[in-house]
Amino acid sequence: MARDTTSDPLGNILSRIYRSIVPRSIIPKTDADRRRTILEFLVLHMRPVRVRRSTLRFTHTFGLGGMSLVLIGLLMASGILLMLAYDPSPEHAYQSILSIQDGMIFGATVRAVHHWSANILVAAALFHLLRVFFTGAYHGPRRFNWVIGLGLLIGILAANFTGYLLPWDQLSFWAVTICTGMLGYVPVIGEWLQAFARGGTEIGRGTLVLFYSFHTTVVPVVLIVLMAFHFWRVRKARGVVSPNPQDSQEDDDTEKVLTLPHLLVRELAVGLTLVAVVVLLAALFDAPLGAPANPGMSPNPAKAPWYFMGFQELQIHLEPLIAVVVLPVLGALGLVLLPYLHFDHEMSGPWFLSKTGRTTGALAAVVSLVVTPLLILIDEFWLQQVGGAGWLAVGAVAAGITAFAVFLSKKFKPEKAEFVQSLFILFMVAFAILTITGVWFRGPGMALVWPWIGGS
Repeated sequence: MARDTTSDPLGNILSRIYRSIVPRSIIPKTDADRRRTILEFLVLHMRPVRVRRSTLRFTHTFGLGGMSLVLIGLLMASGILLMLAYDPSPEHAYQSILSIQDGMIFGATVRAVHHWSANILVAAALFHLLRVFFTGAYHGPRRFNWVIGLGLLIGILAANFTGYLLPWDQLSFWAVTICTGMLGYVPVIGEWLQAFARGGTEIGRGTLVLFYSFHTTVVPVVLIVLMAFHFWRVRKARGVVSPNPQDSQEDDDTEKVLTLPHLLVRELAVGLTLVAVVVLLAALFDAPLGAPANPGMSPNPAKAPWYFMGFQELQIHLEPLIAVVVLPVLGALGLVLLPYLHFDHEMSGPWFLSKTGRTTGALAAVVSLVVTPLLILIDEFWLQQVGGAGWLAVGAVAAGITAFAVFLSKKFKPEKAEFVQSLFILFMVAFAILTITGVWFRGPGMALVWPWIGGS
């Protein structure tokens, strides 16, 4: 008797899929075998068949890569819903946001999910990069995947920045005005870059249409392509780096467990928890929306988005060319070239590499925590009153970094990876303090204030 496939439409669909991708010589006979084969070919292909038990420890990776994937999925799902009601024109953009929030069932919640997913995604991607760096997981077969990850981070920042303007309120309008204005400091091509980013000479209709087009088409496609490539490279490297440096992850099968269920069940639990947290935040806190954009009246203070606030704070203390061109370019170049430096010993596995790495890293963090706020205060209340203070500050900072590097080398004799990690922590903590200062401690006129007294 012929089997009635109409009673099992899912099985029929899976059967057709698997017949198109599985060689006839290994076609299973039963439905259960058939579905298992499809699972192995389509789902488990993203992960190694077996992974080291030690890599399953949550504190080794904190699930940050999977979290980023879940957040991108939430962004795309909520973004598609928002696109159905959003009008990308200066005349109607703000009103369409109001209509979504106030006139549609769960409209405010969907927009809040989009908002919180976007901001948490930036943090998750940054922490994921730090996890990879601090466990030395950029050596060997993972070198190029580090570069792909940097591309993903840029794509995530681009997604957030292009979406920041779309509400067309005062907050977003002037934040984008400030950020695109920084492009004008690029030598030779600065004015051209600024005009390209704005879709014209001023922030207006061309800017909104350009940002909307990139936000809804170009950036999502780039993210999907890079994510697929990134996960494939992780698969080729047989999973994340082991926390035990003595392990040979590529060859030794001891202490390995099946990806299903051990890894995938953990990923599912973390993903569902994250979705619950985002929905809870969306239910409790609406996405911000200020007054309608007014090109003739700038808010005081006018600030960049929080993830670019460190550069705006730098611009207060250093020459604009140094703050928004030289330092970002050198930082990006250093991160791209990092895996390709010659290391005598490619240290990877445990957090902060080694005991010496933990010691020098902690020292760098403490020095940066003490010196950076002190330099901000000195510049705010003294150096800015002196002519050429920007270049004087650059010289003082360069001399201090050089002295610290020499001290590290002579006192601790770290390996190159430990030395690079210490300098990275020094810069990272300093930039984090600059960001915190700009976000919470800058008030009207970008003067230093206590947030609970006169902050924005």
